[in-house]
Amino acid sequence: MGWTIGRRVAVLLFGTAAAIAPVAASAVPAKIIVLRHGEKQRGFDLCGVGIIRAQGLAQHQLGRGTPDSLFAPGEAPAAFFAVTPHTIELAAPAANAWRLPVTTYAAMPWPQLPAPALNRLLNRQTQAAARDILENPNWAGKTVVMVWEHDHIANAEVEAAARDERVTLRQLLNLDLLPDAERQVPRTWPDNTYNYFWLIEYDPGSDVPRRFRSVKQVFTGSYADLPDNDWGMPDGLRPISGCL
Repeated sequence: MGWTIGRRVAVLLFGTAAAIAPVAASAVPAKIIVLRHGEKQRGFDLCGVGIIRAQGLAQHQLGRGTPDSLFAPGEAPAAFFAVTPHTIELAAPAANAWRLPVTTYAAMPWPQLPAPALNRLLNRQTQAAARDILENPNWAGKTVVMVWEHDHIANAEVEAAARDERVTLRQLLNLDLLPDAERQVPRTWPDNTYNYFWLIEYDPGSDVPRRFRSVKQVFTGSYADLPDNDWGMPDGLRPISGCL
């Protein structure tokens, strides 16, 4: 597995970053696939169920040449992006299947980093990742995958706390500018929902999505026992699973 570090990491870790405002699109992907990390056993480590989910995704929807892949015949992901250790852990098997690195906008849970500081760091790294994905000509017209921390995919409280900044992917990928966004796009990604993709499609030259879909992960065979709960419903995991 190869990891590359987002080009703004050093500045954002050790400097005070200004608010990153929406910018005019210069080179947008055709599609962005967003999903959260798998089930956890601690703050930033996947539990056994989450590890199996990572493997299942590589064998199913995010895999190469699978009948239920999210990628059309002849289509391949151009890049995989992650932000925390457990998002890297979830992305790695699928990225490896395509022989791609996981490009990481690192937000590491250092013991000396209190929760408010970690949240601010996640704000900065999410802003940097979204900005680069919507501006980098390497991704123009292509499909990229973002495995992210769910509170920075969509969370109404995180957005409210940031006040004048745009800090979630819901905001930064301009999902809130979709017609009828309040009905189409959830304001908050539920804590116990691990098994969905957000599929976001763009027209060339426009950073306002033309289409949004929320799609459930579906597994068969040896992965069929993974939690299959509907959006916002209990996942059915018991303490014996070792997952939070």
